[in-house]
Amino acid sequence: MLLCFAAFSVTVLTSCEDEPDKYEVTGGSPTIHYIRLSDVTKKDSMLTGAYMGANICIVGENLTSIKKMYFNDQEAILNTSFMTYHTLLVDIPTTLTDNPTNKIYMVNSENDTTTYDFTVLVPNPVVSSISNEFAADGEEVTIKGDYLLNYESYPLEITFAGNIPVTEFTSYSKTSVTFKVPEDAQKGYVTVESMYGKSRSKFYFRDDRNILFDWDDDGDEALSSGHGWRNGNVRNDVDGVTPLDGNYLYFGGATLNFDTWNEDAFSFNYWPDTDNGYPELTSIINGSDISQLQLKFEVNIPVAWSACSMQLIFTGNDQVTYNTGTNSYIADDTYPRALWTPWYGTESGSYTTSGWETVTIPLSDFAYDRYGNKLDALKIENMTGLTFFLYTGPYKDSSVECSPVVCIDNIRIAPIE
Repeated sequence: MLLCFAAFSVTVLTSCEDEPDKYEVTGGSPTIHYIRLSDVTKKDSMLTGAYMGANICIVGENLTSIKKMYFNDQEAILNTSFMTYHTLLVDIPTTLTDNPTNKIYMVNSENDTTTYDFTVLVPNPVVSSISNEFAADGEEVTIKGDYLLNYESYPLEITFAGNIPVTEFTSYSKTSVTFKVPEDAQKGYVTVESMYGKSRSKFYFRDDRNILFDWDDDGDEALSSGHGWRNGNVRNDVDGVTPLDGNYLYFGGATLNFDTWNEDAFSFNYWPDTDNGYPELTSIINGSDISQLQLKFEVNIPVAWSACSMQLIFTGNDQVTYNTGTNSYIADDTYPRALWTPWYGTESGSYTTSGWETVTIPLSDFAYDRYGNKLDALKIENMTGLTFFLYTGPYKDSSVECSPVVCIDNIRIAPIE
């Protein structure tokens, strides 16, 4: 903050000051005439409120009498280098209050307090993600975001599509809320409303608009099988794994370490063959701007995973031809892919889930070789096929072995919102 003040010192403070005298403490109490932004290009803007963290210029008289200043019940940091008799530059505190009185409190050296009406604005709720986008009615989920503020006098409200409200909450914090999905929840966006505003989720609950693979032969556009040397082990009966909506892809049944190449146990391929009903994935994907798209899927990992990355590889027809594909692209370190390694950095060094969880990876992250070295990004035309494979990764420790169970469902491409 001191560095920021230094940057303002020539242009902002000079224009803010009416009488740039040397700072001297004065007696009595302050008077505020008005408040404006400290930005010199907006000096004519009179404020009755501003967002947390904003730098404002208070204009009045006897402001050098102020010893302490509070916005609601949060103390601001005063820098005497930016206080004069007539002006005061200050940052609005960024800590949330539990007692929004919408006032500034100014305390002088005699501990007398002067107040001024001013609202500290808090942003609308931010709703970034939900733990399981395909959760069933009655299942407990957690949404994450920011400013998810719940007050006794103004409870946080969460509503699913179809105007279906959440009624059973488990826990609240500023950045996450846990609750049960209400009965009759419909697919679509989720809205969250706090005392400070209302926002729509950045995810689409139970999004079936652009699913590539769901492993179910139910007549929709999603593919029910891989097509390649390993079509994938499709199951619905793994111990401890309740299906989301039918079948799912299963990886497991073998031991894994960094040097393992076991496609039978830990991979699936899809290579297009339009002559025999296996379309290029680009014909299913709605969108062409890599920067605005993301890969999503659900995982259920009941048995710990602690070695190798999940290699997520879109393959183009220049790498995998329709009927004569090979698996050489997996070890081709010029071909971009994404690496998902959720076990790395955990306290236990392993990763499991408590039921199904949604994984989200921007397509711009498909820009690495099998060891995590940066490559040029994926191109939309190189998205005709797809491979998932537990193999290598950036963390090269062959002494770590595991026998994970990883179940996958609803692989899809979604817009970034």
